Amino acid sequence: MGGIFSDLQKAFDCINHDILLEKMKFYGITGTAYKLMQSYLGNRYQRTVINGKNSNKLPSSWKITKHGVPPGSVLGPLLFLIYINDLPASISKIAKSIIFADDTSIIVTNDNKIDFRHALHLAMIEISNWFQCNRLTLNYDKTHFLQFLTKKQNEMQQQTVTSNSVITNINCT
Repeated sequence: MGGIFSDLQKAFDCINHDILLEKMKFYGITGTAYKLMQSYLGNRYQRTVINGKNSNKLPSSWKITKHGVPPGSVLGPLLFLIYINDLPASISKIAKSIIFADDTSIIVTNDNKIDFRHALHLAMIEISNWFQCNRLTLNYDKTHFLQFLTKKQNEMQQQTVTSNSVITNINCT
């Protein structure tokens, strides 16, 4: 048994509004509720200011945001969960996923070491593909693999590679 503990780069900042709104429709959020969420996400602007207001450099021009949820918002975690809610279905035949806000853990089990390694590899491919399709990026430096062992089991030498990145093995998380 092993777990992949994934970390996403700027997860709440990368939520694509169009994808999120399509997922809301899929889950039955329509009518006034849908329009309210569309209004909440849309027509938001941001710009970059360097060194505060007293800078010699001018701030960037205002640009409309098409990604992310408002920082620190109460709805942010809920919107992210709606966004990521279909991830478990993409790997349900290979592994079990546990999602809590932007923390995603994938649990792989198999009594056979070869089948376990194969399932682990397939799970990494599937979640990498899902994240890519949903315009989210795994932070491979902070994504880890942990084996769960009994006292009688020996640690299996496992190297998980995906997207030309090696997932670090850890002993605790």
